[in-house]
Amino acid sequence: MDSEDRVVLVTGAGSGMGKESARQFATTGAAVACVDIDQHAVTETKREIQSGDSDAIAIEADVSESADVREMIERTVSAFGGLDVLHNNAGIPQRATPVEDVSEDTWDRLVDINLKSAFLGTKYAVSHLRERNGVILNTASTAAIRPRTGLSAYVASKGGMVALTKQLAKELAPDVRVNAICPVATETPMLEEFSGEDLRVSDMESTIPMEQLATPEDVAAAAVFLASDEADMITGTALEVDGGRDI
Repeated sequence: MDSEDRVVLVTGAGSGMGKESARQFATTGAAVACVDIDQHAVTETKREIQSGDSDAIAIEADVSESADVREMIERTVSAFGGLDVLHNNAGIPQRATPVEDVSEDTWDRLVDINLKSAFLGTKYAVSHLRERNGVILNTASTAAIRPRTGLSAYVASKGGMVALTKQLAKELAPDVRVNAICPVATETPMLEEFSGEDLRVSDMESTIPMEQLATPEDVAAAAVFLASDEADMITGTALEVDGGRDI
């Protein structure tokens, strides 16, 4: 799928699904703005992309902070002349915890990073995306569709991401397409952080009919497809990359 001359911004690009999405967009010809709160990690992503003769910049940002999000959009547009794809991918896990033991600080942080970030990204990017009939991609989760034990704050944040995606798809059509990606448990450094007394990685894998976890490559391939012209009639969907988990 050819993304030549497109500009893509990926948050959470320092590792895991975000890093792989940034790399795959670059291989299709896109210029990529790689955003992460970890400056060292996102600089490494940029370096890897540039080593393949693709164009990339690295931006350190906290996607839950309005000023940082506005700046990441402005820096991307300044560097590349516009914006075609906003991939709101950054997110954090929740250690499996009974709801009565979840602190308000934990709830607020999960909602801020996993959900408010997509609102802020859209708020500051939409004028640029409208100019180029752009695309918004939001990383949600199969947890938004089939919750798991002990993940109340995480599930709420990802369920909100799916609902926000559908709202934005309706509100921004026909100028901007908006879709969510719902990965099942994925082989990333973050995965073990979900584990708790009542939830283990082996439990997650056993509920997937394909009998395997997703990989960052699986999720990135879905992102590249949904952003492509081949998906021109797809908006408002929550694409399950789940090995059958949500059946």
